[in-house]
Amino acid sequence: MMAAVDDFRIVLKGKQAHGSAPWLGIDPIVTAAQVVNNLQTIVSRSLELTKAAAVVTVGSIHGGVRSNIIPEELEMLGTIRTFDPEMREKLHSRFRTIVSSTATSNGATAEIQLPYSAHYPVTFNDPDLTASMLGTLERTAGKDNVELIDAITGAEDFSFFANKVPGLFLFVGGKPLNVPKDVGVSHHTPDFYIDESGMKLGVRTLLNLTLDYMDKASTQ
Repeated sequence: MMAAVDDFRIVLKGKQAHGSAPWLGIDPIVTAAQVVNNLQTIVSRSLELTKAAAVVTVGSIHGGVRSNIIPEELEMLGTIRTFDPEMREKLHSRFRTIVSSTATSNGATAEIQLPYSAHYPVTFNDPDLTASMLGTLERTAGKDNVELIDAITGAEDFSFFANKVPGLFLFVGGKPLNVPKDVGVSHHTPDFYIDESGMKLGVRTLLNLTLDYMDKASTQ
């Protein structure tokens, strides 16, 4: 249903110098620019994308205090998303190699924390459980409103539960009904808006899933 997530932190350390004389220093900002570009080659050139999707995103770069100073160090934060365990392992290996080698080629050093903060496995829906509860979903939301979707590269800590016992994760939906289906605003953007009336459907769905599951279990 959703990807595994591994957030990362990179600290690039160079040598501080005046911006007018960059040859006297080692520039972690230039190094970071090269790291961002080079990391994208992992997905585009090192992974078998016909097998499963993968994503490497750098979401935060912090370094420097003035326009005319090359800073001593810089911090980068980002996230990795994968669906396949072997691809995940290969991506992590290539990630470390590329970051370290790019830093070395610029005379800088790199400290890598992977995973750094968030670290969730793949969110997997048990096929038998999903099939068993499909009737409940259709009865609650209406058959025409229940859709089987492709896996997305978002991630969810519910995955820890679904790795221990059979799980079923679903999306209720919160887009306003007057917005066309192919139009929307992504999460983590300033224009994101949710129609909270969808929470009523969510409550009914979870209640019906619970009661129907208990009823099925009592007759087995």
